[in-house]
Amino acid sequence: MTSTLTWAQLRDLKCAELEGAADGWGRASNRADAGRDTIDKRLMNGLLGTQQGEAADAAVARLRQLSRNFQYVYTECGLLRTALNSLAHEMRAQQRALQGALADADALKFTVHPDGSVTYPEAGEGLIDGKPLPGGTASGRGLPGLLPPSGLVAPNPHAAKAQEIADRVEKAVRTAKEIDWRYTRILRELKAEEGLKVPDATWTDAAAVRGAARGYLKDAIPHDASPAERKSWWAGLTQEQQEEYLAVYPDQIGNLDGIPALVRDAANRDNLQLLIGKLGARDDERAETQLAGLREIERQLHDDRKPPMFLLGIGDEGNGRAIVSYGNPDAARNVSAYVPGLGTSLDDEFAKNDLKRARDTAIGTQRHDSSSAAIVWLGYDAPQTPIDDPLGSLAVAGGERAEKGGAAYNSFMRGLAVTNENENPHLTAIGHSYGSRTVGAATQQVGGILGVDDIVLVGSPGVGVDRAEDLGVGKDHVFVGAAEHDVVTRVPSRKQATVGVMGLITAGPVGSYIVGDIADQGDDDLWFGKDPASKAFGARRFHVDEGPQLVSSDGLSIDAHSQYFDPERNAVSADSIALVAAGQSRELKMEEPR
Repeated sequence: MTSTLTWAQLRDLKCAELEGAADGWGRASNRADAGRDTIDKRLMNGLLGTQQGEAADAAVARLRQLSRNFQYVYTECGLLRTALNSLAHEMRAQQRALQGALADADALKFTVHPDGSVTYPEAGEGLIDGKPLPGGTASGRGLPGLLPPSGLVAPNPHAAKAQEIADRVEKAVRTAKEIDWRYTRILRELKAEEGLKVPDATWTDAAAVRGAARGYLKDAIPHDASPAERKSWWAGLTQEQQEEYLAVYPDQIGNLDGIPALVRDAANRDNLQLLIGKLGARDDERAETQLAGLREIERQLHDDRKPPMFLLGIGDEGNGRAIVSYGNPDAARNVSAYVPGLGTSLDDEFAKNDLKRARDTAIGTQRHDSSSAAIVWLGYDAPQTPIDDPLGSLAVAGGERAEKGGAAYNSFMRGLAVTNENENPHLTAIGHSYGSRTVGAATQQVGGILGVDDIVLVGSPGVGVDRAEDLGVGKDHVFVGAAEHDVVTRVPSRKQATVGVMGLITAGPVGSYIVGDIADQGDDDLWFGKDPASKAFGARRFHVDEGPQLVSSDGLSIDAHSQYFDPERNAVSADSIALVAAGQSRELKMEEPR
């Protein structure tokens, strides 16, 4: 650290000029963002919609690279803006501390010298001759407040005050030097690659600015607030403040329930690039798996898909996080959010199959009401299969992950309720497989799930409660789909299960089904409580196709468990889910409970 900053320079520093420079970088960032938006929404879509062939493919590839370059410029310029604003913010605080010390010195007629020492005049009376006691000079002690008192008291009454002022001047200058050195290093690292290349590692530049901006931005993010309070916080920020948060903390703003969908989508598209860069720099299997999922989501975001995609959440914690909406959930009157279950993680399969389920639901729902959106919510660590994770798969036998995920899902749905622009939106919670247990846990949070009108449970091994009315929306608003050949909807209860060696390996309800009782023996208890399709549970069971048998001439199949959302393989079920999500459950074809 070689800064030669003096207190006079700190006093005269024009922080407004730093903020003016920050505004300039902000304007450059906004122009780059507008350029990217033009490419993605006008040029790219126009080209994809009108041209085909190798030349068109090559042009699309060049446009995507140009879009990525604009995103790079947007991000880097935004980081520069925040770094300069944060520098001004921290320097201004030290200016105030210095100015307070100088004002106290002036009021007492002390002299502050260029080196920070403070001279004080004679004062008081000598004990012997009664003459004023001589003045003196106090110098900053380097670490004021950390040295133990000597026990000696200077006779001049000004001495102690002069020492305090000298310490305050020294501390303000020393802290300002540290700030100056820290931001000098950060700003030097924020530079473009030769030829404006955008390597994945470039996106890690945000980390340094995030650390520096902690006091300026991060500490104000309302992580512990309710979704409604977060919405108010965001609305109360200036446009410049919002832009800075999006540039520096896209991962936090994009995953904060209560922030509007358009904002979350913009933040998460940037965060997606940060994550791709982060995981691309690693070579472990988990990173490669998640990277494949992220790249597939990125590919789909660049397609001209209808309904349009909104990225409401993305992250690499645990088995990965991804929340995707088809249709704007803030503008739609009908919004459904589907929670996947066993074996789901952020990977290529999730990005292709689970996203398709949400898209199929959105398309089906919009057939009944055009003002509809459908979401897939992977906001928790779903239990994994024994093949993928032998130890982690033990979680499917218990409800811990469902309880933790249920709290997160509850918060997400509350966020949807407060950001929706309609006076009385229709919200539907959908749980598949272990995801139904997670939805059940969400309903048991204090106050239930705010704003949810209907609940759909498909392929459920139980939801943690024994009566539909315990889910908080009224039993007539709980709808269940259970295919005849879906083994998960027929797993025995824990008491019934006979778990042998194979049962221990498969660890949970599916293992119990295969190794233990091959049916529920006429009982209506499942692994996680009463069978949602049973008469005792009290929900409304809608008709679904029976699905392929577990064992047939084609071999072993559990496809009956995965076809509920597919309009081609189980059209009755897919349309039933769409009808509920559209608020038109009166048109359902019902089936007798078990």
